[in-house]
Amino acid sequence: MSSQTTESTTVYRVTGMTCGHCESAVTEEISALPGVVSVKAVAASGQVTVVSSAPLDDEAVRAAVDEAGYELAGRD
Repeated sequence: MSSQTTESTTVYRVTGMTCGHCESAVTEEISALPGVVSVKAVAASGQVTVVSSAPLDDEAVRAAVDEAGYELAGRD
């Protein structure tokens, strides 16, 4: 029996990030969501790339970004 892992990569747009601290706050909150494998937030572009073991619920991601103090503007 082969164990295949299908990871899902989604790029979100987050507004309000301006520095490394912002990136860390967003990364920390999204990383806490179930199934998240990795998060890369880039303040300069406002892009947050999330790799997860299954597609994430957009509302869960929005809530995590809100908790960090920023706004989820959508997906890229």
